[in-house]
Formats: sequence, C-alpha cells, structure tokens
Amino acid sequence: MKKLLIVLFVLLAANTWAQSKPDRIEPMFWWAGMKNPKLQLLVHGQHIGAYSVRLNYPGVKLLKVHEVENPNYLFIDLEITADAKAGKFPIVFMDKWKKVAEYSYELKNRDLSPSRIQGVTDKDLIYLLMPDRFSNGDKSNDIVKGLAEHKLNRDSMYYRHGGDIQGVINHLDYLKALGVTTIWMTPEIENDMPLASYHGYAATDHYKIDPRYGTNELYKTYVDKVHAKGLKVIKDIVHNHIGTGHWIFKDMPMKDWVNQWPVYTQTSYRDEPVMDPHTSQADLKKQLDGWFVPTMPDLNEKNPYVQNYLTQNHIWWIEYAGIDGLRLDTYAYNDPAYMADWALKLKAEFPSLSIFGETLVNSVPAQAYFTQGNTANRGFDTHLPGVTDNVLKSAVYETLNGKSGWVDGVFRLYNVISQDFLYQDATRNVIYWDNHDMSRFYSMIQEDINKYKSGMALLLTMRGIPQLYYGTEILMKNYSAPDGLVRSDFPGGWAGDAKDKFTAAGRTPQENEAWNFVSKLALYRKNNPALQNGKMMQFVPEDGMYVYFRYLPEGNGKDVMVILNSEDKTKVLDTSRFAERMKNIHSAVNVISGEKLNTVKTINIPAKTTLVLELN
Repeated sequence: MKKLLIVLFVLLAANTWAQSKPDRIEPMFWWAGMKNPKLQLLVHGQHIGAYSVRLNYPGVKLLKVHEVENPNYLFIDLEITADAKAGKFPIVFMDKWKKVAEYSYELKNRDLSPSRIQGVTDKDLIYLLMPDRFSNGDKSNDIVKGLAEHKLNRDSMYYRHGGDIQGVINHLDYLKALGVTTIWMTPEIENDMPLASYHGYAATDHYKIDPRYGTNELYKTYVDKVHAKGLKVIKDIVHNHIGTGHWIFKDMPMKDWVNQWPVYTQTSYRDEPVMDPHTSQADLKKQLDGWFVPTMPDLNEKNPYVQNYLTQNHIWWIEYAGIDGLRLDTYAYNDPAYMADWALKLKAEFPSLSIFGETLVNSVPAQAYFTQGNTANRGFDTHLPGVTDNVLKSAVYETLNGKSGWVDGVFRLYNVISQDFLYQDATRNVIYWDNHDMSRFYSMIQEDINKYKSGMALLLTMRGIPQLYYGTEILMKNYSAPDGLVRSDFPGGWAGDAKDKFTAAGRTPQENEAWNFVSKLALYRKNNPALQNGKMMQFVPEDGMYVYFRYLPEGNGKDVMVILNSEDKTKVLDTSRFAERMKNIHSAVNVISGEKLNTVKTINIPAKTTLVLELN
C-alpha cells in the first residue's frame, strides 16, 4: 500500500509538472546589445500565473512579474544591460519554495554586418507576390495535418494552391533578369484559418512561418539567398488585426487584448475621421477600433501588453532574418500614438530599415497626413517615411483612360505630382498601378498594349519607389470582383502547368513584348542614377502631352526626358519651351528602341505613347 501511494504521488507530481510548465514564451529568444534594454516576455501555460519567477544571469535584471486577468499568463519585465553577454540562462517558475518548471532562455549576439538590413529606396524596384500563388517549390508541405484548412484546390480562389517560399527561391534568377531589386511577399506567418487563409493577413501565430510555406529556418535561408543575389526583402506586417484562429485570441490574457463592443461592430473603412478637425469621436472610434471583418479581431493597441508584443515581434523578425524593409498593412486603422512610438523604437534598433504604410485614401493631403514631418497638422510626428501612393495610381488611370480637360485626363497626373510639397519627401512613397487587392493593370486599361507600355514607362521613370505586381510583366489580367482572379497562379509555377511563363519559350509573342519592355527599362533604371534618385521637373501639359525630366543637379548623370502623348493621334512636340533642361542638348537616344534622334528641336510622339529619351 505504501509503495502504491508513493507511485500515485510521483504520478501526480509529474502530472502537475506537465500541467504547470510554460507551453510558450515569446519572444522565444532575444539578443544582447539592443538599444532598448527593456524586454517583456509573454509566458503562457496552464495556471502559470500562480507561480513566482526567479533568474540569475549577469547583465539581466528581473524588474517585475505581472499577473493578469487570465491565470494562464505571466508577463515578465526584464532589463538587459549593456554588459550582458550572449548565453543561456534558466528562468525558474516557483510554487512557494518548490521549483515546478524551468525554461532555458537564450541571448544571442546580434549580426551587425553591413550587408544586412540595407533599406529600400527610390533606387529599387519592388516585386509584390503572393507566395501561395507564385510557385510550388516543395510539394511535401502542400497539405499539413492538424491545420484547419486541409485540402488543396487550385480551381478555387479561396483555397490554398500550394505555392511556398521554396518556389520563390527557385525563381530568384527570373526576378533578377526582370530588373527587380526587392521582393515583397504578402505575410508568410501562420494563418491557421478554415477558409481563405492563403492571403496571410489573419495571423494565428506571430512567431511562426506558415508550415505550408516552410519553416522559420527556411525563411531566414530565403533572405540570405536573396541578399546573395544582390536583392532585398520587404516583410509585410499587420498591426491592426489577427485571425480568430490565433492561439492568443482563443485564450486571451485579458478581455481588452482586442477591442470589445456590445455587439459586433465593423470599421467604417473611412480614413476621414482620423484627420477631420470636426470629427465625431464615435466615428473615430468606429474607424480605429471596429473590426476589419468578423474573422479578424481588432487588436487594442492602447493596451501596453499588446504594444510590447507587436513591437518586439517585429524587431525579432528583422534581427532574426535580416529584413531590409517593412510594409505596414491597413496603416490608417491603427492607433496613431502607438504607431509613432513603434516607428521610433524600430528606427532606434535598425536605422537603415525602410518602412512604408498602406493608405488607400483619396487625396494627396490625406496621404501626406500620415507621413512624417506633418507635426503642425497632427500635433505629433508619425515617423512614417512613406506611404503607398494610391492617389498617383488613380491619376495614372485617368491619364491613360480619360479625356483631357482642365482637371481631367493628363492634367490629373500633373496636378497630383504638383502637390508633392505636402510630403517631407515624396520619393519615399511606393508607386504602383495594381496589387493583390485591386483589379489588374492590364484589364483596367482595356488590354491595350500601347497604354500598357505608357503605364510601365511612367512607373519606372517617376519619382518614388516603383512596385510591380506579380504577373503584370506577362500581361496577367482580371478584375478584383466578383471572383478574385487577380490572385491567379503564375503560369509555370507548378509542375504540369500547360505553359511555363517564367521562360521566353512559354510566353506568347505579346507577353514577351511586354516582358522585354519592362525588363529593358527596369535594367536601364537600375544603372542610371538620374532615374533612381535624381530630381524631377515637370511641365504643364499642353495639347494632350505631358513632359517631365529626371536629372542630377550636379550634371554628371544621364538626364532623361519622358514624353507622354495621351491623345489618339501622333503629335509633333516643339521642345523650345523646355530650355531649362535642354539648353545644351543636341541629340537623344530612345531608351527602349535604341534609335538615335539627331535633332531634338521637334520630336514626333505616336498616339497613346510614352517615350523615354536619354539626352546627350
């Protein structure tokens, strides 16, 4: 009987140990030498909140242990002093005098090599892709047991198709040949949701790459391989919301981890209340705190625990993988004060990191309102360098599809650029004509190849950081509604595809015409400083023609003249009014065709055409 009691006691103790040990500590490791010495660990485990915490490691101070509403959590505040060294140390969880669990925590050395975290600037060309729809490089991870979505269906836009990180790695040479310098994938972290989990914007684990894309280690390998090719990486992150399948949402530390409403309340999707000096506080709250959709709970960014969790997670990924830039999803829906503080904290750790926010707004002042330097309008600095230039995109469509009027057609484009004074630096904005949420460019211009070339010429010669959506270079088409075909697979990314459009042989003659046009101009841009970070001078459109120049003030670059004829007939341009930029210019070369213009006093511009000329 005594032996039986001993056995039962040992089994009970073992079971208690198993129930009590933390099942998560996040961040799971950290680095010595961070500018901010403070670190807050989130600890999750069954009834872990009942225990005290001990640790003993030189340079690491235990400042405070926070118990919260949910007894399955502890938040541990640490200070990692400047003299702390890399190494492992135990975090011990105590029940009064008895140790019940131990976690081996590690501080690593930072990788401070200059080739990491290069930043993304107007010298670059960004290529946006959805990893699930680009290429399937590893069939073994197509279906992962235990996840909510457990089938592959390439015939549906709402299920997984099997693309992954290895598929992107396999096509780095294709992207480099195209003239791309930077790759932006839609979020790669785990989205364990039952439907439409492929897009990545409903996170269920902030510290884990979705297993259908690969592993954390593979993601780091991907960044290293991209850098080895001379390219850069942008990571897409979401502050505003998570997925209902997120492990934290299923067992929240406190009720106000997400914004709560008496009844479900969706955001208004209106940015105006954020900037309106006459705004209703109810409208402002609905915009900022309303949920994006029912499956995406809105994070309460006023909660300091949420703030620490998100900020540390983003720092963790940058330091872990060596990412060059961040794209911030749904920027206008976030708490403004937190986002400003977040930007300062990230810039302190990574001064060369590039950041731009998604702002799908409808005016230049609205876009500029969110960018840094507008303290007079906001009362504080957002510290956000740039935004996605949605207003410029709309102006380009008006230019290509509309008819010239006092404020219409090509004048809309001129007008938008003329308002660049509202930004601290408009060249930090990302310019684009389509993305994963919008109808594709080729469809929006009625599949007109001349309009396509004009649009691509504008994209690759205007001020700002150009972004190309995957497949635009091969004339992929379709509209965002009703079937979401703008997110179709890249042909050739899957074994057995009828055509492999990653190769010239797999493309039609017109697709090759488009691909070659983009590649030639992108590679030219890559080697001409005037198009990378040169100044821009534009002239008031006349007779349906819009002219601007890209040039270096020092006069030691290859100046470029861009001429857009928006009309339906050939025009002859008299260049005498451009003497400011052409005083000593006697000839030019057509960048695309290679044709030399022995005189530039007058230039013939075909209908619906944009010429890109290098001036001599």
